[in-house]
Amino acid sequence: MAKLSKPAAPAVGDTQDALEKQIATLRHEVAKVNKLLADRTNGVLDQARERAADLYEDVSKSAAGAAKQMGTQARAVSEAARKNPGTTATLLLGVGILSFLLGVGVGLTFSDPRRRY
Repeated sequence: MAKLSKPAAPAVGDTQDALEKQIATLRHEVAKVNKLLADRTNGVLDQARERAADLYEDVSKSAAGAAKQMGTQARAVSEAARKNPGTTATLLLGVGILSFLLGVGVGLTFSDPRRRY
């Protein structure tokens, strides 16, 4: 009997094994890339959170200072109005009349001239 020699082309089993190894290697590489992206994303998110917290703290302090200043000014105006009721009434009446006249002027400016009688 003659000995059978191996065929020159690789066997189907060898090719399948090689492909499975390549796929496993690719999966491992993709997992590494995903982990790297996740780590970088977490770092960016942490930095954004820290910046937002700092900004919130700064705005909160500024708003508290502005509210305190407005309260002080409101008390001063209230005290002045209490001491001078006649002047306050005259001032408010003058502002009301000016506002009314301004509203009438704006209304006439934007009104359609065809609708006037």
